Amino acid sequence: MQALDLRSRALVITEKPDAASRIAYALDLSGTPKKCVMNGVPYYIAQREREIIVVPALGHLYTVTGQGKGKHGYPVFEVEWVPRYVAERGAIRIKVWLEVISKLAKKADVFIDACDYDLEGSIIGYSILKYACGGKENVANRMKYSTLVRDELEKSYLEMSPKLDFGLIEAGLTRHEVDWLFGINISRALTTAVKKACSRYAMLSTGRVQGPTLRFLAAKEQKIMCFVPAPLWNVKIDVEVGGSCLSITNESAFFQIKSEADKMVNDCSNGKCVVEKKERARFRLMPPCPFDLGSLQREAFRILGFTPMRTSTVAQRLYLAALISYPRTSSQKLPRAIGYEKILNNLGRYREFEKQVAEILSMPCLKPIEGKRDDPAHPAIYPTGNLPEKNLDLNARKLWAIVVKRFFAVFGEPAVREKTKISFNVGGNLFFLSGSKTLDKGWVRLYEPFLRLDDKCLPSLEEGQELHIKKVILEHGFTKPSPRYTTGSLLAKMEKDEIGTKATRAGIIQTLYDRKYVVGEKIEVTDLGLEVVEVLERYCSPITSLSLTHELEHAMDEIQKGRLTKTKVLSAAIKNLTLATTRLKEAELTIGQRLGHAVTKRSWEEKAVGICPTCKTGQLVILHSKSTGKRFVGCTNYFRGSCKTSFPLPQKGSAKPLRRGCSACGWPVVGILAKGKRVWRLCLNPECPSKEKERDG
Repeated sequence: MQALDLRSRALVITEKPDAASRIAYALDLSGTPKKCVMNGVPYYIAQREREIIVVPALGHLYTVTGQGKGKHGYPVFEVEWVPRYVAERGAIRIKVWLEVISKLAKKADVFIDACDYDLEGSIIGYSILKYACGGKENVANRMKYSTLVRDELEKSYLEMSPKLDFGLIEAGLTRHEVDWLFGINISRALTTAVKKACSRYAMLSTGRVQGPTLRFLAAKEQKIMCFVPAPLWNVKIDVEVGGSCLSITNESAFFQIKSEADKMVNDCSNGKCVVEKKERARFRLMPPCPFDLGSLQREAFRILGFTPMRTSTVAQRLYLAALISYPRTSSQKLPRAIGYEKILNNLGRYREFEKQVAEILSMPCLKPIEGKRDDPAHPAIYPTGNLPEKNLDLNARKLWAIVVKRFFAVFGEPAVREKTKISFNVGGNLFFLSGSKTLDKGWVRLYEPFLRLDDKCLPSLEEGQELHIKKVILEHGFTKPSPRYTTGSLLAKMEKDEIGTKATRAGIIQTLYDRKYVVGEKIEVTDLGLEVVEVLERYCSPITSLSLTHELEHAMDEIQKGRLTKTKVLSAAIKNLTLATTRLKEAELTIGQRLGHAVTKRSWEEKAVGICPTCKTGQLVILHSKSTGKRFVGCTNYFRGSCKTSFPLPQKGSAKPLRRGCSACGWPVVGILAKGKRVWRLCLNPECPSKEKERDG
């Protein structure tokens, strides 16, 4: 054991309390660092060759704010970095946190940034070292790691960089300041316009990334709204095979002219069904790439229905629990240095994975499938080999299992499938029947139950065989517009168009929902969202363009390489904003009236429960009594004095219209959600048969 140098004391800054705990336990030679608390702020003292104080942040302790113009004035072009408690109401705890870090910094002569190694983590550590530690950013060291596993943390400490990643920091500071300038100025312009025109406050926002995202969602919505369905016809035939009925499909697909479909029906009704050709083809289904953050978010949506934001949150918890590697990565590479065999052997101790691990370890060579994308900071997402502790919640366990099974799958062999197509000649027209079966599951066996291969076996038929026609069916339908985005497909679109970053895309999507610009699992743009896009495109179109966000991403790379300065990028942003805010101010009244109308309409839509069952003309909406403050459901015709219909609501929990009729009586239904409980579907009909059953029960 090395002798303790009493003259040296190091201060290690981490991003979150859980990370501080794991780093302290990894660095303390005895494995049991001393936990301390000062004014409610936890920190650790580890003993090594020197005393090491490990103190966490709470994410960003500093933020960007503007100088002058008050809370609502614009444009604002002068920015500064301040403690969050200065800029944000309710962040008073941050003041105490920074005071504790400052006191601990005075006891140290060595400073180490051990925040997450990415753009956000680099800014968090830099800001604390610069402001709270009294300008120590230029003398600080940098720990870099991708998991919170003991061995990697200890290695990161022993091999830490002697300086911070200033190129990444400068790019990060620039991104934050540019995004703040765009977000605050355009958002204040929209919000102020509504307040001046309609005398009401409505929080409206947009930004450099939010604008283009909403724009292409709005373009999709407008196409759907303008879509005119066209009639289509299709011919199917039911044939008898071995006592069973099979449906074969017309190979010409759909007809746009009914007479052509009628002719095929007539030909088939008077003709014979003969097996004309039988084709088989084998193909290989290759293993998937390791997860980067985007593909994990999409897969979690497919399997679990998680929003991208929820996936990011749960993945961060798994990372802090040392169960997976750092999730905010764009890499699809798994370097051998992570130790494939060690991870697999550790996971094999979990009974659920014994069989898969044994299969993988029996392979002659452990070589994972990898994708093209790389990330200089972190590898792809992978399980560390640690097993979950008892306090891991169900959602986290599910996501962890997906990460583990994907790690298994990338080592698997290709799955082998066989596709069969049988062609039929019916009265001179071609019909077909297709099926498939799995010959070897390969990697899919390692990824089950998160992917299953559906097999459709076809009956044994010979070429030239004649089949009995039971029925010729003419199906009538209409063309459909292209489907709406889901959060999963929207995320993929943002990645493809390079909108936002791996760390910000989930938040942007969530903001669109929070601002009521979009609704639904299949994303529908509201009238408010459409109005915001139209206003932006008319008065400041660059805000919604992809070129603006792409230019900034290029600028970030150039700043990181030292070929461009923050000052130049900010100057260009201010030039664009000056033009945009001038035009918005000139049309403030017009913009405010348009947006105000959309805000009011959206507010009523959120409260609307359904058609009033009494007067049949009014809408039932959730209201609050002016005298008592209690909520109830009332008819909008009450304000005209023509309908007094109302229904009481429970006063606890949140009330939300479910926009569908009761299954028992058809009346409107309201969902009541109390914390920790399932949604209570409350039918407003006091005589509903379902309530009678409840009373009888």
